[in-house]
Amino acid sequence: MSYVDGFVAAVPKSKKAEYIAFAETMAKLILSWGATRVVENWGDDVQPGKVTDFYRAVAAQEDEVIVFSWVEYPDKATREKVQKLMMSDTTMAGMGMPFDGKRLIYGGFSTMISAR
Repeated sequence: MSYVDGFVAAVPKSKKAEYIAFAETMAKLILSWGATRVVENWGDDVQPGKVTDFYRAVAAQEDEVIVFSWVEYPDKATREKVQKLMMSDTTMAGMGMPFDGKRLIYGGFSTMISAR
């Protein structure tokens, strides 16, 4: 079964174009290393919750939008290979993130169900 990395970030509204360029570069790299799919989503209907929500999870500011992303891999071993490459590739070293990476939430998930 496939493996997925999921991400939630708060990106300044004014940096949408910069984020898209960053995400496109990242997607090309990650796909070249073995990922099967990269999906980036700009929040346009993310509601505040009464107890918790995406905004609180990433300490989003008034001028920020929630971005929800995921990367699919054929298996966890490929994901681990890609993560090692991300930490060692020289292209990655020079890339700045157009958002506060300290507030990025991410994690790896084993796929239980995949329907199309």
